[in-house]
Amino acid sequence: MNNRWRTIDIVIASIIAVAFGVIFWAWGLLWNGPADAIPLPGRAVLYGVWLVPAVLGALIIRKPGAAFYTLSLASLVSVAIGVSWGWTIVVQGPLEALGAELIFAAFAYKVYRLPVALLAGATAGVVAAVYDAFVWYGGTSWATMRIPYILITGVSALVIAGLGSVLLTRALAQTGVLDRFPAGRSRALV
Repeated sequence: MNNRWRTIDIVIASIIAVAFGVIFWAWGLLWNGPADAIPLPGRAVLYGVWLVPAVLGALIIRKPGAAFYTLSLASLVSVAIGVSWGWTIVVQGPLEALGAELIFAAFAYKVYRLPVALLAGATAGVVAAVYDAFVWYGGTSWATMRIPYILITGVSALVIAGLGSVLLTRALAQTGVLDRFPAGRSRALV
């Protein structure tokens, strides 16, 4: 396996990142708008969307650093557009991305099947929720807020970022747009 990034890898990972940076901005409006009616920790059910680029980028690019690059860049784009959390996302995005990246690294960047994607999504979710528990919800109860929030976020990320990215990769592969990537050439294996 060649771990060297090609130009097309950088371009596609960047396109995914920019698209999700815009999605993050819109998702933030939902999180702080209509979804604000759902009390925390229950609102964490929606959290997994913010972690999709890490898993999706890794599933498509299949090179070391893909999860980290894609989610980190998406975070920067969302900050540039103007998310309500400001520059804290510059730190949080790469931390979340590291959670997913470590899972793909643990499998030596050779296994991109559903269980690994689910684990990568869930790990990124737990990292994100632990960050939130200390940075945003430090004054709340561990029993009634922080631990449930971490668990719900982990499950949300497992389903939305993990399973959702696998399904999105499969759908994209079926169109042929991923034929220049291992994900497109191994459609049945994704």
